[in-house]
Amino acid sequence: MATPIGNLEDITLRALRVLREAAVIAAEDTRRTGKLLAHAGITTPMLSLHAHNETGRVPQVLARLHQGEDVALVTDAGTPLVSDPGDQLIQSALATGLKVEPVPGASAVLAALTMAGVPASRFTFLGFPPVKIAARRRWCLEVTTYEHPVVFFEAPHRIRQTLEVLAEVSGPARRVALCREITKRHEELVHGAVGDLASHAAVLSPRGEFTCVVEAAAADGPAGRADDAQLTAEFYRMTKIDGLERRDALNTVARRYRVRARDVFAAVARTKDARADED
Repeated sequence: MATPIGNLEDITLRALRVLREAAVIAAEDTRRTGKLLAHAGITTPMLSLHAHNETGRVPQVLARLHQGEDVALVTDAGTPLVSDPGDQLIQSALATGLKVEPVPGASAVLAALTMAGVPASRFTFLGFPPVKIAARRRWCLEVTTYEHPVVFFEAPHRIRQTLEVLAEVSGPARRVALCREITKRHEELVHGAVGDLASHAAVLSPRGEFTCVVEAAAADGPAGRADDAQLTAEFYRMTKIDGLERRDALNTVARRYRVRARDVFAAVARTKDARADED
């Protein structure tokens, strides 16, 4: 079930009832969940279930479920499985024929889209960027190919580097909204060109996980205006510098310029043939 992402008042009446009636609450962090339960006057017992012990906990929880007990699964904030643990338990429960009931509620992703004020009838959520810089660069390249907003989470000690890489691969003018401490007392929204945000005071602060919204590429962007030389240069930059596989690079360039992957392949081949003729 979803729990508040900050403000403890952001919990549904149904969620409170389920927490009261459950035989046990499987919590990512029993200390944090304990604060929520104390706030609501709930005394249901808890057991820990987090990324480091989930594999060992699943049989224990399944046994209780098969005995007819109700188990409430919660994570520190937001919804289990959305960049949070719980997938092993849910998959195992479904595989053994148990019923899984979602209890929706607060969402940092949807809250950030609302704060950012961008059209969001379509959007893509990508979780956290990879930690290693080469993988993060490839990840940022993927972000730039979408024609609708992209939402992702980032840790405060890595946000600056991620923004710098994003500015490099997308261009410094791509607009981004940075949301922090959503629903809390010090809630903050900073938005602007990604090239400017890397040095913003909010980014330099070591506190508060970020929910970031990357706006869709401008309608007057590069789509449909690339010639063979541009497509080829992008393709070789992605394969030789960014380390993408050929197929991934073809698809990435195609999405960025809104052409077919085979058109990119043909452009690369024509450029290669032209250079061979010149030699």
